[in-house]
Amino acid sequence: MSTITLRVPDELDKALEKQSAAMGISKSDLAREALKRYLRVADFRALRRGMVPRAQALGINTDDDVFDALQRK
Repeated sequence: MSTITLRVPDELDKALEKQSAAMGISKSDLAREALKRYLRVADFRALRRGMVPRAQALGINTDDDVFDALQRK
């Protein structure tokens, strides 16, 4: 496992401290989990950006279109 040093504003550090105490986990564990979630969302958004034009080319424009296409398979 690697170690990084991160500077955060005092207000963010206080919020991190408060939330980590409420959850009963360390600030490092909370920050690690938050970073993992952020990166997963970023990956999803990048994937979606690439898939939307392809789906639209196939006439898939709404969530209902997606569900209909999945049900046909």
